[in-house]
Amino acid sequence: MNTKALYAACLFAALNICTLSARAESNVPAQTYTYGTHLDVQKVLSLSEDAEPICGVVNAHMTYLDSAGHKQALDYRKLSDNCNDGN
Repeated sequence: MNTKALYAACLFAALNICTLSARAESNVPAQTYTYGTHLDVQKVLSLSEDAEPICGVVNAHMTYLDSAGHKQALDYRKLSDNCNDGN
């Protein structure tokens, strides 16, 4: 086997290992927020909420990285983005 083929095989193997670990982390079970829950948020990856056309309290979801670089998920309740900032 020549060196180019060997390098290509090693690169292919490394990419497959990275893909498998990324898939394993994408299915992180979500923690439900309660008052007093310790949050270790280093970087927020995504925020989403239920699509409700009214102003009120809705379910929301945050995906983030903690200080160790592990992907985490959090479910919580919040005031809808459809509400005005004023009264």
